[in-house]
Amino acid sequence: MSDTPDTERNRFAARASRYGRVGTNLGGAALRMAGQRLFGADDDRAAAAALTAALGNLKGPIMKVAQLLATIPEALPAEYAEELSQLQSNAPPMGAAFVKRRMAAELGADWEKRFAAFDRTPAAAASLGQVHRARLHDGRDVAVKLQYPDMQSAVEADLRQLDIAFSVHRRFRPAIDTREIFKEIADRIREELDYEREARHARLYAQILGSGDLVRVPGVHADLSTRRLITLDWLEGEKLLDFKTAGQDVRDRLATAMFKAWWHPFAHVGIIHGDPHLGNYTAFRNADGEPAGINLLDYGCIRIFPPSFVLGVVELYRGLKAGDMDRIVSAYETWGFRGLTKDLIEALNIWARFIYGPLLDDRVRTVADGVSPGSYGRAEAFRVHTALKEKGPVTVPREFVFMDRAAIGLGGVFLHLDAALNFHRLFEAEIEDFDLSTLTMRQDEALKAVGLR
Repeated sequence: MSDTPDTERNRFAARASRYGRVGTNLGGAALRMAGQRLFGADDDRAAAAALTAALGNLKGPIMKVAQLLATIPEALPAEYAEELSQLQSNAPPMGAAFVKRRMAAELGADWEKRFAAFDRTPAAAASLGQVHRARLHDGRDVAVKLQYPDMQSAVEADLRQLDIAFSVHRRFRPAIDTREIFKEIADRIREELDYEREARHARLYAQILGSGDLVRVPGVHADLSTRRLITLDWLEGEKLLDFKTAGQDVRDRLATAMFKAWWHPFAHVGIIHGDPHLGNYTAFRNADGEPAGINLLDYGCIRIFPPSFVLGVVELYRGLKAGDMDRIVSAYETWGFRGLTKDLIEALNIWARFIYGPLLDDRVRTVADGVSPGSYGRAEAFRVHTALKEKGPVTVPREFVFMDRAAIGLGGVFLHLDAALNFHRLFEAEIEDFDLSTLTMRQDEALKAVGLR
């Protein structure tokens, strides 16, 4: 379906308007921060509040990026993370008439005939698209995720302005060089716009996780999917937070399923599910009505790592476990850290010991005692920033962005559930037979099987 000149003019006007609003808000905040030297002074709380206010009325990709930054410990000082984490994505859903036009653009004018039923009221709306529940003619229920129009232009406009904000941050906060962080965020956000890629991710996870005893992956309906539309099986489930007051065995089983959903694909194929949002998981029940595991619902934010990065994760764990400093330094260098001094290594080890702490401790425990889910990792991130401000700067390899984001999100889920597990033994089981050449071969085969390589 081709666009008319009027349509193109309207889209250009919309892009120009959005670019102006994002630029004015972020640019104004950056100028106030720079003018008052808030990034370099002690008034980080005021600077963070200014940035949050600048983003507060914006929707779409920039909101998604802001929320993402709040979960990446190296990206921002603790005050910024705390402020930005309060932002909520309130993108208004598309109306029924708009949905009809967008569905016709993706599947053709007779799109409704391909479903036995289609609810035009979205079941969920997010920053890049919304999900509708529908039923196929064979009786199966499906989730139809439809991307909002002109998202690619909105993403590019927002990323350009974000780059400006990061440049200001680098000038006044040189402890962390954010250039690689920005590149990683930009690449992953652009990937999330490609629903054909997301369909391949879902197939990849189905291949890795198998029968679904603990983790269920929805099937993909390729005939009802395009680059901007993806149709997956509808997986019945309940919100994880509904089980906060369930018995300890139920909460521990759901937490074990979360651990497997995250660490098994990483240790065996070198990939992670990089979006820790609780809305991306639900709990399913077995035939007896007992909570049995989790449904993994969204596959837009998947990070595929070089096998050498996975090796570094395993080697750092083993180095910390043995107290082997040479092995620890070698792991950092494997990841791409350069110019490491003793002081920088000590600063990085603050974060490493926090992330690996539960994995090194051979006992049943919570992931962190006396810590609320929303503050998980913030104290340690603050200590790292303080140390790097004195001993840095350091360039964080881009692979860390979603690795740390997912680790913090996973820890938050464990805290929400108040789970008590032997994380050490769960992790040891995943890396028991780890071998770099085997991982490399397994990853190559898995990615080729779903068309990602």
